[in-house]
Amino acid sequence: MSDLSEKTDLVLYSRAGCHLCDDMLDDLEQALRGTSLTLSVVDIDTSDELVARYGERVPVLHDGEAELCAVRLDPDVAAALAGR
Repeated sequence: MSDLSEKTDLVLYSRAGCHLCDDMLDDLEQALRGTSLTLSVVDIDTSDELVARYGERVPVLHDGEAELCAVRLDPDVAAALAGR
């Protein structure tokens, strides 16, 4: 897990129709309530480069260049995000 700065912009790489992606997004929205953190959701299917990078391995949560977790929201990551 990366060191989360005061002003963190998170990116969730996902795809439409992915139940794991929907689950992580729901969990993230809950964890981020009351924080100043922002979350962007990127559909990997809009980019050949992202499809090549992630393939079937989604969702993936990033803080800048650092990957925080993939497939499921890590409880430690969720706690760190909620504490911001």
